[in-house]
Order: sequence, then structure tokens, then C-alpha cells
Amino acid sequence: MYSATTLENGIRVVTESMPETRSVSVGIMVDAGPRDEPLGSHGLAHLAEHMMFQGTGSRSARDIALMMDESGGQMGAFTTRDYTCYTATVLDDYTTYALDLMGDILLNSVFPEEALEKEKHSVLREIDGAADIPSSRAHDALKSHVWGRHPLGRPVAGFPEVVRRLTRADLIYFVHRYYLPDRMIVAAAGNVNHGDFLSQVRDAFWRMLGTGEKTHTPLPSFAPGVVVENVPVSQAYFAIGLRCLPYADEGRYGVHLLNSIIGGGSSSRLYARLREERGLVYRIGSEYHAYADDGMFVIEGSTAPEYLTQVLCLVLVELWKLASGDDPVSDEELWKARMQLRAQHLISSENSSTRMSRLATQAFYFDRFLSGEEILSAIDSVDKGALAAMAGGDLARALGDVAISVVGPEGPETFTRKGIEALLADFT
Repeated sequence: MYSATTLENGIRVVTESMPETRSVSVGIMVDAGPRDEPLGSHGLAHLAEHMMFQGTGSRSARDIALMMDESGGQMGAFTTRDYTCYTATVLDDYTTYALDLMGDILLNSVFPEEALEKEKHSVLREIDGAADIPSSRAHDALKSHVWGRHPLGRPVAGFPEVVRRLTRADLIYFVHRYYLPDRMIVAAAGNVNHGDFLSQVRDAFWRMLGTGEKTHTPLPSFAPGVVVENVPVSQAYFAIGLRCLPYADEGRYGVHLLNSIIGGGSSSRLYARLREERGLVYRIGSEYHAYADDGMFVIEGSTAPEYLTQVLCLVLVELWKLASGDDPVSDEELWKARMQLRAQHLISSENSSTRMSRLATQAFYFDRFLSGEEILSAIDSVDKGALAAMAGGDLARALGDVAISVVGPEGPETFTRKGIEALLADFT
């Protein structure tokens, strides 16, 4: 059963009861992230998330770690381009325990200077680690090129030179300005009673007061083009981006179905035709990356450098065949895509952590609850006509402004920005 209440101080509390479980997953979603960072402080939201676990007025970082281990639970956090989220999964007996700890962290963190330097080094290693993975490097370069200086185009962890100069004062300013009740959603799923949970949230967060101004960022533009980076690796790693719908758009279910058909598994068109039939790639797939104000359909994979332009061309041809109606979605493909999405939804619904995450994101993006029945019904309602219209409309328009990022070794002339730009010019 789903329940929602807004507390007196403005915190929204949403719960879903799963009485058959013994666990409770709690999530605290804060409307604070890269969009809210002051100019020149990119990476501040992510660093603040790290520092929340480094000690409060009454608990050290060691105390916080020991408390979670003693409960047998798991606690963590992550920062996205739209928000920051703190999570904990514990036995139902420890719900109050977890909320007390999370409230202490979010209200009373002291951001000690010695821990700040340590966490900066940790973040820098995180940035370096992502740069060591060619596929991640290509993906980040794609978003950076497409969205440029807009917050969607910046790496969440920030830039090394900026992270190094962030200060404790920067953290305190950011948290005091944006970690406020009207920017916070507390969600729980599992063996939880809504009334009891409300009381526990009140006890943990009653001292959090104030309201914040909504950060206004300009709508992102989508920059097509090509970016190529030469690094000493044996394969060519590529990411192809097409503009797509934002997270809450009503057409999102059609995008998810098209994603499944195009590159969402080992029976998808791209996997079957580039790997199974031609053996040109080992890895290829697609994903729908959706945010509050924009989205991107991303196709990623890797191949031998000498096959790169051939693979890119074949991917674009497959997309155009779908967009032009030369190779429309078949009854079998639509059925398979529906079954895949339904199964993914139902299987993940057995997990309290996933259910909690859905509650929080639905409250954040839709300001309402979307039941499982509503989601499954929406998936089933998308027919071949709707997919054909989406392919012939949104996909066809997106193919006129393609962005491509490639990371790989120095190679033949075709493996250059000019060579890939020439391929795009021929295609369009």
C-alpha cells in the first residue's frame, strides 16, 4: 500500500508497505546536485555527498561505519545530474536506528578539514579510475560534447583542478543553501507502517527548517558532431548520441520499447546484425538516459579500429531503416520488447530497495505515485502505430543531428574526427 504525507517543515514522506518482507529500505532524495553548484565549483555536490559520512558533532566517521555494520545493514549515497540520494537498507527492527543516523549525518555533519583532504584524494582517484576505462571515457566525452557547459554536460565528480581547490567553506555554503526540507523526499519501502515511519522521520528531522529557491538553469541545447580521443588501447570504443525525451515525457514508454528493440539485449537488432551475423563487435547495446529537462538515446560498443567506420555506418543505417519505415517494428519484436520490460519491472519489484528508489524518483519527477498496474498498462498500450510514429518523427529528426564520441588508438585516416565527420556527412 502506498502512502504520502508532507510534514510540517515541508519534507515529503512516501512509503510503500511490503509486509511479506523483513527489510526496510530508506532513501533520502535531496534536490541538490550539479545544477546547483556555483560557477567554478563543479564537483561540489558530489564532494558534499562524500563528506556527509566523515563525522558529525557526536559521531566520528568510524562510529558511523560501525553503527551500520552492527545493524547488519547497508548504507550509501550517490549523486546524479539531477539530485543526490542517501540510502540505507536494514532489518525492520532497525528503521528508527537508521533514520536517527541519517538525520544526524544530514543535519550535523562537521566536514573536518583532515577528512576533506582525504576525500578529495578519494574523488580524484574516482575520476582517474573512470578515465582508465575507455568505454566510460567515450561516454563522458559524448555528454560533454553534446551539452557543453550546461550542467548535464559536466562530469558529476567534477574536474580534478576544481576539486583540488574546493574548501570546507564551500561545502558548508552548499549544504546550508540546498539541503532544506522543501527540497527533500524521504522514501521507504518494505515492512513499514506509514504512521510509525512519519513519527520516526519527524524525530530525526524536526530541526531541519527553512525553504530554498529553485535553481533555474537554461534548457540544454544538443550539439551534434564528432569528438575523437587517441589513447593506447587495442580497441575502438564508441558512443553515439541522439536527442531524446526528458524523464517525465508521456512518450517515455515508447522510447523504452524502441530501446529494447534496437539495442536492449542479445536479441536486439544491433546485437544480432553486428555481432551475431557479422562478428564485427564484441559489445554493443543501447540505453535511454533521461533527465528532468532533456534526454539522450545512447548506443555504445567497441570494435577493432579497422572496422570502426563500417560499424558506425551499419548502426546509422539500422536506425534509418527503422525511422524511414523500410524495416518497421514487427509483431514479434513488439511482443518481445513488452515481455522484456514487464519482466524487468516485475522481477525488480520483489526488491525493497528498488521499490524505495521508484517511490523517490516518482515523487521527484512526477510528484505522484505510479502503481505497477499503471506502468504495465502503459507499456501494453504502446502499439506498432505509436512506435512507427515515434520512429518516423522523433528518431528521424534526431538522426539529422547525431553526435559521436570515439576513444581508441591512433590508426588509419578513417579513425579521425574528419574521417568520421565525412561519414556523417555522407549519411545525412
